[in-house]
Amino acid sequence: MPVPGPGYSITIRVEAPPSASVAGDLTSAVGRVGGVITAFDVVDSHSDSVVIDITCNALSADHARDITEALRGLPDVEVRKVSDRTFLVHLGGKIEVNAKIALRNRDDLSRAYTPGVARICQAIAENPDDARRLTIKRNTVAVVTDGSAVLGLGNIGPAAALPVMEGKAALFKKFAGVDAWPVCLDTQDTEEIIRAVELIACVYGGINLEDIAAPRCFEIERRLREKLDIPVFHDDQHGTAIVVVGALRNALRVVNKPMTDAKIVVCGVGAAGSAIIRLLLQRSPADIIAVDVDGIVHRDRGDTDANLQWVAANTNRENRTGRLHDALVGADVFIGVSAPNLFGADQVATMASDAIVFALANPDPEIDPLEAQKHAAVVATGRSDYPNQINNVLAFPGVFRGLLDAQARGITDAMLLAAADAIADVVDGERLNASFIVPSVFDAAVAPAVAEAVRKAAGGH
Repeated sequence: MPVPGPGYSITIRVEAPPSASVAGDLTSAVGRVGGVITAFDVVDSHSDSVVIDITCNALSADHARDITEALRGLPDVEVRKVSDRTFLVHLGGKIEVNAKIALRNRDDLSRAYTPGVARICQAIAENPDDARRLTIKRNTVAVVTDGSAVLGLGNIGPAAALPVMEGKAALFKKFAGVDAWPVCLDTQDTEEIIRAVELIACVYGGINLEDIAAPRCFEIERRLREKLDIPVFHDDQHGTAIVVVGALRNALRVVNKPMTDAKIVVCGVGAAGSAIIRLLLQRSPADIIAVDVDGIVHRDRGDTDANLQWVAANTNRENRTGRLHDALVGADVFIGVSAPNLFGADQVATMASDAIVFALANPDPEIDPLEAQKHAAVVATGRSDYPNQINNVLAFPGVFRGLLDAQARGITDAMLLAAADAIADVVDGERLNASFIVPSVFDAAVAPAVAEAVRKAAGGH
């Protein structure tokens, strides 16, 4: 199922004899081991040799080594250097700070810094709300993590999480003009995280919690929302929920089923799954069946986790029991935010007609999308190499743009649902089909539409 992609892109510099067959020999060697060449450049040429840069996509780091060895095994070919293009992107970090004003002379310096800046400090001391007007607070978000649940890598710590947080900050700027900054905390103690965020919050207009493991993430977000006068948004929960709810609205339009008739299975009841369930309940589906590693969540299961108790109390109206395969029987919708390869086409066949499958585990989904398509009417994944990518980038830049523009002091379900509807509405009726239920992350209309919807829902004008 996986195909070579740009996440494992390498450039291999080789020196080879200048024969007529050299290009074919090199490209054939890469092709035999499954590499996909994206560029082939002659960088130097002599009477007795040519130097060529071969850029290709691989499946993994091991596959990249296989490609390199295939070239190295050719007669009279020398591999001079191998560059990992993903590592090159990250050299020195991906973000920087730039001044918005010119500092050309003493007059500029006197206004931007001392003595003139003292007047601004005094104004904020007299009226703290002026910080939103006169400082970076009006456009700045802290991307906060403890590194305990990074991508699919698990608990790798704050330093190893920094490249992800840098990327998140870059996306904020690219798609919504929001200045975001990584705040990677070297603690996984709930109280210390809450206190640390409290101490820095005066600088920021919003807090984006990221890659903090469940169930601690629930308490951290809840208590920070109680303590702070700025929005606190755990993207792994609510960003995912927004895009899923928007995409599901469109998927149900494709198969002509109302949400109120839809029986939905949500597999995975951690941060993302719980938030999806909570937001979907606002749309009154016929029923939601939650499933985790212990099977269907029901009221008699004896769970002690507060989140699971809430889920059990608010889903599974018939108090069904069993495993994932049992839950799928007769279901209209499957939403997976769990683990790879949990079921196959035979189980999709037991679902209701015109079934919808959102298999969002990354990088390997709960079911091979090609298998799901044998019986499902609409299939979505979290991957970029299949149609209907459910990606948080569709949500969080616009959400925070709207919150900042409204100078919001909190965030509500009404704002989240407004964002979901805005994403869905970008895909108008003429473009909507089974392979296009959400817009591209590069669609320039998305972030402004989401921002405007959130701003209005927050009471902005």
